[in-house]
Amino acid sequence: MSDTSAPAPAPAPTPTAAPDLRGKIALVAGATRGAGRGIAVQLGAAGATVYVTGRTTRERRSEYDRPETIEDTAELVTAAGGTGIAVPTDHLVPEQVRALAERIDAEQGRLDVLVNDIWGGERLFAFDKPVWEHDLDDGLRLLRLGVETHAITSHFLLPLLVRHPGGLVVEMTDGTAAYNQANYRNSYFYDLVKNSVLRMAFVQAHELKPHGGTAVALTPGWLRSEMMLDNFGVAEENWRDALTTVPHFCISESPSYVGRAVAALAGDTGLARWNGQSLSSGQLAQEYGFTDLDGSRPDCWRYLVEVDAAGKPADAAGYR
Repeated sequence: MSDTSAPAPAPAPTPTAAPDLRGKIALVAGATRGAGRGIAVQLGAAGATVYVTGRTTRERRSEYDRPETIEDTAELVTAAGGTGIAVPTDHLVPEQVRALAERIDAEQGRLDVLVNDIWGGERLFAFDKPVWEHDLDDGLRLLRLGVETHAITSHFLLPLLVRHPGGLVVEMTDGTAAYNQANYRNSYFYDLVKNSVLRMAFVQAHELKPHGGTAVALTPGWLRSEMMLDNFGVAEENWRDALTTVPHFCISESPSYVGRAVAALAGDTGLARWNGQSLSSGQLAQEYGFTDLDGSRPDCWRYLVEVDAAGKPADAAGYR
């Protein structure tokens, strides 16, 4: 039953033209699965050449020990209409990232879009456990994977991106600046990582502006990643079956949704207006008119405040 106090759906935004990223060179760092894969594929669907990196290949798995590989992602990019290029890279190893930058320079001579989506920390944080009880090694590893990797990647790739004005850096995080400022995010270490990434985008915006570049922080909503679907025992095709046990999952979104957000940003000639801002997939859907795969526009962060945190029954009416 719908909650009659829920806001009426906002008028649908007028869709902008589908982005044309033919000739654009992108790097999605951390594209093995989840948001990174969704972003890489949607950049490919817009015609871009997309380098995809990660630690899990068909020959070697990371500690996640999951089946998704960067080669799979590259093939999906090409199938979508772009050119996918898989480069195995551990972004904690500076020499590997330096070699990645040198390869892109040698093969393309430019970089137009850098997506910093490196994470790898799903199994390293404990919910609602104070810092003195949290495993210290896991917490410090989380900081390395979620912060240090982004710094190393920007250090080596931004010299290539600033050669031409109009470059875009997308720092992927969890939560908008406004939401994270008002809410405790899972644990000391998780909270610190995700808020550090927000600040990274702000700082890079300042440093890129003189070169005609733009940096933003971007968050998906409740993401139907491969791991999330597995946790709930469903697949993308039947994800709604999980609502019987996790009702608020009704606001969830596919990785393609945030992917379309990045593609829309990359194709926007007025991109600089977003410089330094914290953005969400739902916010950008309202701006650019794209939808998720099912034709809806989930607005997760508003839902979490107005429905979930308010103790209302799960109901996405007016929020997707």
